[in-house]
Amino acid sequence: PVFSRAAPFLSLSVSESNMASGSSASRVSSGRDLNSVPEVAETLGAVARLGFDFLCMPVFHPRFQREFGLDPAQSRPGAQTRSDLLLSGRDWNTLIVGKLSPWIQADSEVDTVRKNSEEALAQELNFSAYLGLPAFMLPLQSQRCANLARLLLLHLHTGHHSCMFWVRVPLLAPEDVRDDVIENEPVHRRDEQDERTWSWWHSFRTLCDYNKRICLAIEIGPDLPSDAVVDKWLGEPIKAAILPTSIFLTNKKGFPVLSKAHQRIIFRLFKLEAQFIFTGASRHSDKDFRSYLQYLDYLNQNRPTPNAYEVFAKGYEDYLQSPLQPLMDNLESQTYEVFEKDPIKYSQYQQAVYKCLLDRVPEEEKSTNVQVLMVLGAGRGPLVNASLRAAAQADRQIRVYAVEKNPNAVVTLENWRFEEWGDQVTVVSCDMRDWAAPEKADIIVSELLGSFGDNELSPECLNGAQNFLKEGGVSIPCSYTSFLAPLSSSKLYNEVRGCRERDRPPDSQFETPYVVRLHNFHQLAPPKPCFTFNHPSKDVSSSRSQCLRFSVQCNSVLHGFAGYFETTLYADITLSIRPETHSPGMFSWFPILFPLKQPIPLSRGEEVCLWFWRCNSGRKVWYEWAVTEPVCSAIHNPAGRSYTIGL
Repeated sequence: PVFSRAAPFLSLSVSESNMASGSSASRVSSGRDLNSVPEVAETLGAVARLGFDFLCMPVFHPRFQREFGLDPAQSRPGAQTRSDLLLSGRDWNTLIVGKLSPWIQADSEVDTVRKNSEEALAQELNFSAYLGLPAFMLPLQSQRCANLARLLLLHLHTGHHSCMFWVRVPLLAPEDVRDDVIENEPVHRRDEQDERTWSWWHSFRTLCDYNKRICLAIEIGPDLPSDAVVDKWLGEPIKAAILPTSIFLTNKKGFPVLSKAHQRIIFRLFKLEAQFIFTGASRHSDKDFRSYLQYLDYLNQNRPTPNAYEVFAKGYEDYLQSPLQPLMDNLESQTYEVFEKDPIKYSQYQQAVYKCLLDRVPEEEKSTNVQVLMVLGAGRGPLVNASLRAAAQADRQIRVYAVEKNPNAVVTLENWRFEEWGDQVTVVSCDMRDWAAPEKADIIVSELLGSFGDNELSPECLNGAQNFLKEGGVSIPCSYTSFLAPLSSSKLYNEVRGCRERDRPPDSQFETPYVVRLHNFHQLAPPKPCFTFNHPSKDVSSSRSQCLRFSVQCNSVLHGFAGYFETTLYADITLSIRPETHSPGMFSWFPILFPLKQPIPLSRGEEVCLWFWRCNSGRKVWYEWAVTEPVCSAIHNPAGRSYTIGL
């Protein structure tokens, strides 16, 4: 085989061995881009020896402008390009990325050029499918791309090939890249110049209806757009990043390096598991071309260490999950086990109970005042253990009731009581809403919160449970607030679109919230508070409505809303999954996604107006949502037709 160190192209991800050893950096997949390849097998071998995983090359000679309309050129005898027998099928399938001939202009205003380009484009696409190439790269050079999109879709819908299409787009248009007249003079580019090429890409992928096989290959030039525009690009489905050798600087030892701004983009592309393609001649002639690759490997080895949350979430990025319904369904032991591994949540609960006991029981009453503490939804007992540890830490007396409706988890609780807790804990196998408590509680402790705070029906449960809370008693948590933020993510839009089920209405997958580790997305504005619930509360109604307005600072497209929550357990002890205040190292909750059926284009400076409702019929609870500005969407999930949470 030509490549000794390469895994099959396009299937590279974090290897099992890396995960087992706890290494944060998987090997970076990289390719060499060449415009002229006289001998395919020889070039492939040379590129492999340098350490590259694949080769990007034209499928036809880049200067061979075929003629499809006029004689004698259209009748020219002989092969149009070289034979597929020059490489094995496996090598074509895994090691070569095809490139479109640069002279092809499918959207030319000149009829003869356009028609000839259409024929040549079809010929190149068909031949790359015949070769079984894993990917084919097409350049995008202007906003005018409707015919190119139409021809690509025609190819996609009429063949049975599995090729991916990488659309090559520069971060900045060539006409917006400046030459330094005065060296290091500050750049003053207009916003529309920064966003010009993104609008090319957005037009193209919209024309192609977000086809999953059409991805992005961004070309990173010496000049970079603003940080906000870079953020927007990194929310797109980037499969590859093209690095011209001209963007590399030279360090003191003569080796190629990148500027700090370029390094920041590379680190973020590592997280997206993008593949890197080096283009251009070596600018460091006394160094081997390997030095570019070695520098990329060096950056990969020195990327920021992932935090506990990122390590836990590995493999769940942009993976849609249905929110838990613990009131309707009994959870499995494994689900409890995952949540119990959270290092932060239970220490915060312990701290909250500790502070509460100190506030409620003066030092002189510590041996006589026994606080009645009820754990509502005890699961397998982590909150009971946290409460007992808090009582020991505070040197206060408590009597505990562990209430759990899941009969399987009650087995675990009874074993805890027999082996560890003793008579200090009473295990109650009962739904807290049906329980006739033998006495009233000083403190009720619960962990009924979902990714959106109230989406696992904590308000309904705790409003009912406050009947057995003493006057002046405390609920832990005492309040929680949900938050919403607009987001753009064609990856998530496509994931939701792929969730359609046969026996459900056509758009029901867009009327369902999903718990998801948000990864390949761009948040368009900071989150805003939506619903707040306090416990205990005199207002026991749990239906709510809210109108939120978000100001968008760049041209973009709205695909849905990310949901988060913050909770105050007691006094100043909090838990949060809102990005700005996220509890460090806590991984019990991923955010929640409320999708939109139709993407909504947004212009810089526009306001997004979102209406959001929480509805309760007495038997079930559901959310409804709609955008009313800058354009109106349909109301999603009316009457809970696609998604409800059972009471």
